[in-house]
Order: sequence, then C-alpha cells, then structure tokens
Amino acid sequence: MRRPQEIAKDVATMSTMVNLTSVFESLASMRISQIKGKVQQSEKFFGELWNIYHQIRVDDTFRFGRAEQKKAHKKELRIAITAEGGFSGDIDQRLIRLMLEGYDKNLHDIIIIGHHGAVQLAQQGIEFKKYFKLPKQDEDINVEPITEEATQYDNTIAYYQSYQSLSVQNVKKMNLSKAVKEQGEASVEQIVNDEIISEQTYIFEPSTYEVVEHLERSMTSIILAQIVLESKLAQYASRFKAMTAAHERADDSLAEFRMMYNRSKRAIKDARLKEIVIGMRKVKAAREAKVEA
Repeated sequence: MRRPQEIAKDVATMSTMVNLTSVFESLASMRISQIKGKVQQSEKFFGELWNIYHQIRVDDTFRFGRAEQKKAHKKELRIAITAEGGFSGDIDQRLIRLMLEGYDKNLHDIIIIGHHGAVQLAQQGIEFKKYFKLPKQDEDINVEPITEEATQYDNTIAYYQSYQSLSVQNVKKMNLSKAVKEQGEASVEQIVNDEIISEQTYIFEPSTYEVVEHLERSMTSIILAQIVLESKLAQYASRFKAMTAAHERADDSLAEFRMMYNRSKRAIKDARLKEIVIGMRKVKAAREAKVEA
C-alpha cells in the first residue's frame, strides 16, 4: 500500500483541480449570461434600423449594401464559424461536414472563421478564399472584413454553432439575405412608431440610394456579429458542460484519494499496533519462561 505522504500529494493536486474546474465552470456561465444580453441588444438595434430601411427602400431586393450597378459574383459564398482551439469536441467536424454537403469549388467560395476549421479543411485538401481568427473578445466585434466579402456575392450561406441549452449545442446554416428579411419583418411588428420616414419628410444625404446601401451593410454586419456571438455562446456552453463533467470527476477522484489516504494512515496505525502487541507477547512469553526456569 502507498504511503500516506505520497497519497497526500495526490489529494492536494486533485483539490487544486476541483478548484480550477469550478472557476472555469463559473467563468463559462458568466460569459453565457453576458453574450445573451449582447444578442438581445443587437436585435433591438437591428429592428430600429430595419424600421427605417423598409420605409425608404425602392424594391424588395436585398443587395447587402452593394451598389446597384456593381455586379456580384455568381458563385455562392459559404462562411463557416468554428472554434479557435481544438477543445471543442466533435461539433466543428459536424459543422464542416454540413458545409461541404454539395460543395463544388467551381460553384462555391469558402471563408473560414476559427483556426480549428481552417486546419480541418487544410487536412482534407480543400482550399478556402480567406481565413479569419475568431474574435477573442465578446464585445466590439469587428465583422466589417467579412461583411465586405459578403457584399460581393448574390447569395451567402453562414454555417455556425447554435446554442440550444447548456447541455445541447447544434450546427445550423443560414441564408444571410433571408435571415435579414425575416428578422427585420419580425422586429417591425414589435416596434410602435407612428413616424413616417420618406423623402417627403426627411432629406437623405448624399442620396437615398447610398443611405439604403449603408443600412444594408449595417444590418448585414449586425446579423454576422449575432452569428459569431451565438457560435461563441455555443462554445462557452460546450466548455461549461466539459468543465462541469471535469469538476464532477475531480470531486469523485478527490473523495477516492481521501479514502485511500485515511485507509493508508489506518493501515500504518494497525501495523504499528500489531507490532506492539506482538512485542508485548514476546516480552510476556520471555518473562514466563524465565520464571519457570
């Protein structure tokens, strides 16, 4: 049996592991709460922009802020948002598989966000147009470079991790132009605004068309930022689940090590007591033999 001093080191190590997993679990939970609040704020701001946009646009075509005379790529743009590190389980593999369904390099361009996804595509020998790192911070996320790419295509599909609950995270795909319209129409119903915004009531500088283009780019950026935030939300939920499981395992291991430590100490005490009893018996036997002699 191992000595108590050796087991005590394992107890100390496992106690540290329990504390660390508890801290990481709390951090992930806090991040989840913060991101949820940011998504709700962005949705409210998006609704206000859409309320202006749908009143002054000239037709129902959403051009992602692209000038009307500017031609768009006929290819479809696919944007995949993955984790930056490799501790994301199999969700990134599922995301990449979904994105590659029906993929044809002559018909599709790929933009990858997150190092983990870029590595997976490189391993499969699949080229991508551009790669961006997943933002480390959860606020002031700059998606303008991605928005600039999206404005060059008629059709853009985003693939991302979706938060369902702390224990469930899925992968989803979203048609960007349809998502903008659907979210805009849903948010207009919630906005009570009697003010009419038109060229008769407002002066648009430098022109109405350029204001519309700016609003389209802004709303595209908001949708992309929301997708990035939801992906990070799913990743934090995945980490929370992993840290919870690790915390439970560390707790169980700590209990086992403490039991081993107590058994080892008791075994040493029992051995010493046994040695004392045997010694006393020997002394007693020696005295009895001396008396008889």
